[in-house]
Formats: sequence, C-alpha cells, structure tokens
Amino acid sequence: MANGAFNNYKNVLWGGNTANFAMVDFDLDTIKATLVDHGVDTPAQATDEDIADITAGARIATATLGTKTIGVVANGTIDAVDTVFAAVSGASVESFVVWKDTTVEATSPLMFQFDTATGLPVTPNGGDITIQWNASGIADI
Repeated sequence: MANGAFNNYKNVLWGGNTANFAMVDFDLDTIKATLVDHGVDTPAQATDEDIADITAGARIATATLGTKTIGVVANGTIDAVDTVFAAVSGASVESFVVWKDTTVEATSPLMFQFDTATGLPVTPNGGDITIQWNASGIADI
C-alpha cells in the first residue's frame, strides 16, 4: 500500500455519490488521526469509507488535529500542527488514518492513510507518539 486518499473521500471532494457523507470542512470540522495495527485490520483505500470500517481492535490510539489550515503552506494544501498521541501502549502500529469525526463512526469519513512515514512501523512503549506533519503540509488536493 502507499500513502493516499480513500476513494470515497476523493468522490466527496468532487461531489460524487457520497452516501452518508457531507463535504469535509477541514479547518472547521473535528479532524482526527488514528494509529492502526495491521495485524488486526489493514485499511483499504479502495473500499473503506468510514472509521467504523477499521476494526476497533486495530485502532491503537486516536488524537484530534489542532490548529488546522488550508492554503497557508501553498494553494490547495491542508496542514496542521504536529499531532501528539499521549501515553500510547498496545500492539505495533503500521499506519495511521486521518478522518472527520461526526460523533457517529458509521458517518465519520476516512480521508487519508499514511503507511510510509518516518518512524513507521512503531511499537508503543507507553510514551507519547508524535506525527510531525511534513513542512509541505498534510496533503495537496
């Protein structure tokens, strides 16, 4: 697999059939990142649509993205301050997903998956895990 956007999210961006999903307002909506253990479930960008599609046991830790921006790094680029997962323990983490939290898992769309990043895979040891977003932003759409 490679870093990328989930197909359903790409369809949302272009106004396609989005079933239960509304357009994501990146700077105003609650956007979260979740660390994922592929030994339990490997996210599928082609078919997974919402956070409920990733088995709960595969979700090692979740954190809310803070201070999000659009177009500050470059036109069409989304970015956020580094994301910290506090005191993480559990199984190994092979990727993380970014998603919009609607408070209902079945309507909380998956946006991006990253499995190629500095520090991945990682085995939690009870300490903090920090996602240091690239200086060029999280994604350029």
